[in-house]
Amino acid sequence: MNQTQNNWKRKTMLFLASQCITLFGSMIVQMSIIWYVTLKTSSGGWVAAFTICSYLPQFLISFFAGVWADRYNRKKLIILADGGITLATLIMFLVMPMISSDFVLLSALLVISIVRSIGAGIQTPAVNAVIPQLVPEEYLMKYNGINATMQSIVQFAAPAVAGTVLSIGTFRSTLFIDIVTALIGIGLLSCVLLPKQEASNENVSVFAEIKAGISYAFSDKIIGKILIAYGMFILLSVPAGFMAALLVSRVYGDVYWYLTAVELVGFAGMALGGVLMGMWGGFKSRLKTFAFGLLILSIMTIGMGISPYFVLYLAMMFVYSIALTMIQTATTTIIQENAQESMIGRVFGLMGAMYSGFLPVGMAIFGPLADMLPLQGIMVGSGIALALVTVYLQVKSKVDL
Repeated sequence: MNQTQNNWKRKTMLFLASQCITLFGSMIVQMSIIWYVTLKTSSGGWVAAFTICSYLPQFLISFFAGVWADRYNRKKLIILADGGITLATLIMFLVMPMISSDFVLLSALLVISIVRSIGAGIQTPAVNAVIPQLVPEEYLMKYNGINATMQSIVQFAAPAVAGTVLSIGTFRSTLFIDIVTALIGIGLLSCVLLPKQEASNENVSVFAEIKAGISYAFSDKIIGKILIAYGMFILLSVPAGFMAALLVSRVYGDVYWYLTAVELVGFAGMALGGVLMGMWGGFKSRLKTFAFGLLILSIMTIGMGISPYFVLYLAMMFVYSIALTMIQTATTTIIQENAQESMIGRVFGLMGAMYSGFLPVGMAIFGPLADMLPLQGIMVGSGIALALVTVYLQVKSKVDL
């Protein structure tokens, strides 16, 4: 292995580590806010308000963030987004002891959630666009898999740390952890020298660039199809992925260790899926990798909907989570390999908008529906629909899957 190979690998791992460290602190605070609000208010209205504030700003800013990721230095953009979130968290940390009213405190936390959501919306397209600047094309799938594994480990560890900190400390302590991890992450990122990027024309209005990005993405025979399929995947994965706790409590029993087991198995599957993609690299055709993961996901979704045994449900959840990471990794890699350098930020902005838009839409549709119809039936129906999305990819794409 020559020095050049060592150099880009070192830079890439340093970059991924910096993002995982900041994600760790963010996940701790995000979970702590939801738990704090739930226990403090026991109000569905407040929980719904925080959910909206966590996703809607990210959805709206993603379109602009994609343009900014194409126009400006991505490293500085990531640092500014992280710095803005850190500053808002620091202000909250300092003023929190002075707030005596629960309503004022909850309102302040809503503002923090909005700031964090905006920061995440700005940061995500830039982060995904940086990776192909650092990693040669033939290694993209593997390093996206490594990134997925690192993020899954962080997501696995964050709830345990958040629970421990809240048990022995205070909610304010979690804010301090986030500030420290953000500063460490920013410090590491500052040490990464990125190759020069091809910038878009700053003389064109942002709205014109957004329009151009949308037109480019959906006119491309590969990117357009994968974005549509990704949006449908996010929407239809809500019943099995985001309503798992509700299914388990209704079907298998309202037992805490059942719910804990589902979370642990889910994160373990995602981590293994990242390792698998990091070592294997997927099929030669990235679209075939996406379609294969989607097919496995649809089968597992149907199986989890009809499983009479909790252990069997857990086994299928494990495979489901592996397929989930396979789909996410393949989607990211397809965009990185196929999008024009001058458009890649905007395409990832659209991908971020798909996630932050279709997820709450799915919750709004399937949540009330689950109170009117059996959730098992809804899961079976969504699994069949996911299989149809796989067929859509095969029929509509001119690329051999």
